[in-house]
Amino acid sequence: MKAGGQRITMLTAYDAAMASLFASCEVDILLVGDSLGMVVLGYDSTVPVTMADMLHHAAAVRRGAPGVFVLCDMPFGSYHTGVRDAVINGLRIMKEAGSDAVKLEGGIEMCPVVKGLVEAGVPVMGHIGLTPQTAGQLGGFKVQGKDIEAARRLLAEARALEEAGAFALLIECVPSGLARVISSVVSIPTVGIGAGVDCDGQVLVGHDLLGMYERFQPKFVKHYASLSPLIKAAVAEFSREVRNGSYPDAEHSFADSTDYQRLLQE
Repeated sequence: MKAGGQRITMLTAYDAAMASLFASCEVDILLVGDSLGMVVLGYDSTVPVTMADMLHHAAAVRRGAPGVFVLCDMPFGSYHTGVRDAVINGLRIMKEAGSDAVKLEGGIEMCPVVKGLVEAGVPVMGHIGLTPQTAGQLGGFKVQGKDIEAARRLLAEARALEEAGAFALLIECVPSGLARVISSVVSIPTVGIGAGVDCDGQVLVGHDLLGMYERFQPKFVKHYASLSPLIKAAVAEFSREVRNGSYPDAEHSFADSTDYQRLLQE
């Protein structure tokens, strides 16, 4: 797709129903992101997300979209304690969840892990720029690579991850000019989020795209729908009808000719 100039579409999904909907729209990649910690599980960050969480949700996405490329995040702590642990956890994601590949955060320091995973048969997408699992070390959720030294470091990380065997790179929250340079230098596809239009593809959190997550809206998020007000209105109407006795009505009930009142006389 990169060679042919065809843009890659990627969305996060965390359950079978949403995965099936996105698959019907021909999204290229479904990312089971550790963002589920914030969007689905209610944590303040992605750090508390466990392997069990990722396996559970990735398996659901695979069942909902059996014919789509499914990419699963490796959660914080699952690949930081050495190549062996990373390979074990990567293999679990492939075998138990049915994912096609994994994604992990980090640059040059993670290249041995990437190499080990690839050698074990686990395809890896790298993730550079803003890395949410270690955002505290980066000064918070801020744009990365804004000066020439930081930009030079990110470019070196992209090249190193490609050399280590990553099949693609996610670039998050970097100036669009830097993302353009990185995308032109590496031969593997780049997928951007908050990285401008010149990456080879784009990713958004599905709940953000649909306007279903109200706690936080990054600058790069575009709401293609605003479902939160619709959901709230529907739930409010349901509650009103239940309380006033208008739901369920005859149309939504089962009836027959049996005289059930006789049961009270027996």
